[in-house]
Amino acid sequence: MDNTSLGKIYKDGEIIIRQGEFGECMYVIQSGMVQVITHRLEGKEVLIAELGEGDFFGEMALFEKEARSATVRAKGEVSLITIDKKTLLRRIQQDPSLAFRIVEKMSARIRKLDEKYSRVTANDRRNWDSRPRRWISPTPGLK
Repeated sequence: MDNTSLGKIYKDGEIIIRQGEFGECMYVIQSGMVQVITHRLEGKEVLIAELGEGDFFGEMALFEKEARSATVRAKGEVSLITIDKKTLLRRIQQDPSLAFRIVEKMSARIRKLDEKYSRVTANDRRNWDSRPRRWISPTPGLK
């Protein structure tokens, strides 16, 4: 049996995958858009990306046994195809360039996140440089 669904429809705001949960499939967007969000310890939501038709997400679950790194929710109505590991491997055997396209997309995402991280840390450094500091002695009792 092929574990690729014919497409599932999610309504606006509906959670597709939740950060911290474990998964065994990835998703390909047939139509519509999704938001990729991380939840910070202080309760803030951070929008990482918006993905549209032809994009995929959740693929990390097929490569590693880690919890989902982000929450993905529908932005408007979205239609998705679900692909499990067995199906993905079979499709890669049929079309080896598929593996390259997945790695290429993942690489682009990593580069984009690196750029965002660099901007954030640069801002943190600027904010740090503008704050008054108090010298703390490495030797207790020495002021």
